[in-house]
Amino acid sequence: MNRYCVKVAGVAQQGAGYNLILRVPEQTARLIRQQAVADVELGIDDGRFISVQQRRKIYATLRDIAEYTGYPDEDMKQIMKVEHVMRCGCDMFSLSDCSMTTAREFINTLMEYALKEGVILTESGLQRTDDIDTYLMQCIRYRKCCICGRPADIHHVDTIGMGNDRRKVDDSEYRKMCLCREHHTMWHNLGDERFQKMYKVYGIVIKDQLPPGDNISHKSP
Repeated sequence: MNRYCVKVAGVAQQGAGYNLILRVPEQTARLIRQQAVADVELGIDDGRFISVQQRRKIYATLRDIAEYTGYPDEDMKQIMKVEHVMRCGCDMFSLSDCSMTTAREFINTLMEYALKEGVILTESGLQRTDDIDTYLMQCIRYRKCCICGRPADIHHVDTIGMGNDRRKVDDSEYRKMCLCREHHTMWHNLGDERFQKMYKVYGIVIKDQLPPGDNISHKSP
């Protein structure tokens, strides 16, 4: 059975019942017409189980990873679920009724895999993550731009200062993020406040000292 996340556009009463009006992508509508679909299964978020948005993020990311690796979508889903279980030590789970916490942690696993392996997503990782702090930390760890996912350098939100050797400075209390050249330039052109407001990102503090020799960019004084 195929699963689709759609928007409810309206509810209209008809006789003793109601008609549910759904807004679906053109591709989905075409499939419904071609296969003359008459019966569907309806699931409604109640705040306890995986949400529609979480499920959308998971399946979209799985499709991107499957496209990158060459595995069929369903095989990729099973591979990544096993990877997540081994990584977290949790029980096997179903994407139809797992908890919101399990879904969030699984998204973290998918995002880390994508960043580590260099999978370019069809939309910004900021739109896919369900845990922005973890995502920003993963971007720093794997040196990927938190905006576009391309190879990047660490950008210090808090200026190290002129005259200091950035290879020797303890930057454990400095806020930082990972930005590619394009978005690093955009940061300088727009300024801190406008950039962070535009992309809804921010610098995070990582206590571990960065290894010497890392290519680190920082704000102009």
